[in-house]
Amino acid sequence: MGSGFIDILLFALIAAFLVLRLRSVLGRRDGHSGGPRDPFGLGRQGDSSSDNIVRLPDQSQNGGLEDIVTGDQEPASPLESGLMHIRQADPQFDTEEFVVGARTAFEMVLSSFMAGDKESLQPLLAPDVYENFAAVVDGRERDGEIVEGRVLSIKGSEIVEAYLDGRIANVTMKFVSDQVIVTRNNEGEIVDGDPETITEVTDFWTFARDTHSRDPNWTLVATRSLE
Repeated sequence: MGSGFIDILLFALIAAFLVLRLRSVLGRRDGHSGGPRDPFGLGRQGDSSSDNIVRLPDQSQNGGLEDIVTGDQEPASPLESGLMHIRQADPQFDTEEFVVGARTAFEMVLSSFMAGDKESLQPLLAPDVYENFAAVVDGRERDGEIVEGRVLSIKGSEIVEAYLDGRIANVTMKFVSDQVIVTRNNEGEIVDGDPETITEVTDFWTFARDTHSRDPNWTLVATRSLE
């Protein structure tokens, strides 16, 4: 029995020793410790480094995380919404690359049209648009007229409309260009236009593409100009 009492006393001393060690390592929160330790000095007053600390907003005063995320953001414009839907259908779609390609197509189509080159026009245009362009070219040939024209410069080009119609992406471009267009008859006489006059033309061209197609090319599906 004496041996058992000694064992109990020994265990009690060991336990007391462990408690003292734990307190020295972890510290005690008794209301007078001055708050948690700040080993990196992020909370020091007067320290210039604290100016770089990003503090999260107090959710209890701002309506919670959902309000912080959504905030008072303005709703997306129809154009932004349309471009977003196209990107969702075609993750490879890039607006900057599209604008560059559309400018190139604009010059190619106009050059081919003015030259009466229907063969070059056909792969760039939707069937009904090609028929309209080809009809004008055929009409000029019947009347013996020749068009001399060129695009001097494209002064502006921007996307003004975009939407997804099923799987078909539609993007409308606004082009502002300086052009010289002259029409001559069989005798070379000018019947329309002036070779010395530069005309500013504003065109709206709509391009379309099947987002499920492996063909990356866009097709011109509609055109209109401001008089």
